[in-house]
Amino acid sequence: MSDEFEPKHPEDAAAPELTPDVAPKVEEFMAETALANEAEGTAAAEDSHFAAGGGLEAASFAAGAETGPYISFENVCKSFGDLVVLEDVSFFINPGETLCILGRSGVGKSVSLQILMGFLKADSGTVMVAGQDIGGLSEREMQEVRRKVTMVFQNGALFDSITVGENVAFPLREHGNMQEDQILLVVKGLLEMVGVAGMENMLPSDLSTGMKRSVAIARALAAQPAAVLYDEPTTMVDPLMGHLLGDLIQRLKMQLHLTSIVVTHDMRFAEKLADRVVFLHEGKALFFGTMEEMRRSEDPVLREFFELDELTLPV
Repeated sequence: MSDEFEPKHPEDAAAPELTPDVAPKVEEFMAETALANEAEGTAAAEDSHFAAGGGLEAASFAAGAETGPYISFENVCKSFGDLVVLEDVSFFINPGETLCILGRSGVGKSVSLQILMGFLKADSGTVMVAGQDIGGLSEREMQEVRRKVTMVFQNGALFDSITVGENVAFPLREHGNMQEDQILLVVKGLLEMVGVAGMENMLPSDLSTGMKRSVAIARALAAQPAAVLYDEPTTMVDPLMGHLLGDLIQRLKMQLHLTSIVVTHDMRFAEKLADRVVFLHEGKALFFGTMEEMRRSEDPVLREFFELDELTLPV
């Protein structure tokens, strides 16, 4: 495997330097987010009741964890008619950690994110977010959950008819607690942070797929979330942009104490980011644990997945 794609230490992912006019305001904004996320993670962990192990032998390390999880699936099932997508799936993610959801196409990876966001309802099981069971929440109550947990979609899900800057400013204006001149400074700084400086006045249609994803991350950060869900962030982007997105996700995790879930089929990307991984196969969580533990597994499905990955990736 090339050194370019080896997992990096957080300090290796250097942040772009902010211009002097925006640096103070953006640094204040990010520090405020980090402090809020630390407090949110602690409170959610104290409220959590996830059963260590969650039906998975590989999850037994939870028993010794200092804090409880920020997000958890417990025996979650979801079907569409006769098609069983998730069957008795359990996993969790601790505050400030990154979980990667791996598996072939069509195994329920993106469905898991949609359940977490409340776009779909689980048929059975318990889904906990920030110490709260979201299964029975109304749409109004889920909107409050989405203030804490936001999602970066594959297509970016930007508003096509407004500029990049207006897209990023949208959650800031929605919150209504910042003057317009301060909003403009934060927008400019967030775009600099994610590597698309100076694109405030462009339309989403003018951007590449990778740039749209960067803007979508900037918009997610503008909402000051405690957790971000990324749906296949490296799909349809070139290797360099994929590498930069990985660096960005890792840096934001460390800087803002973000809890992150990344759906991906890219093993190198997962190795770079993941504190834990869950591998979905035929509707079930075949494995949950660290990447190192997964690589040591003798399960034939996991061995085949690694072998095929090595065949299709350039050395």
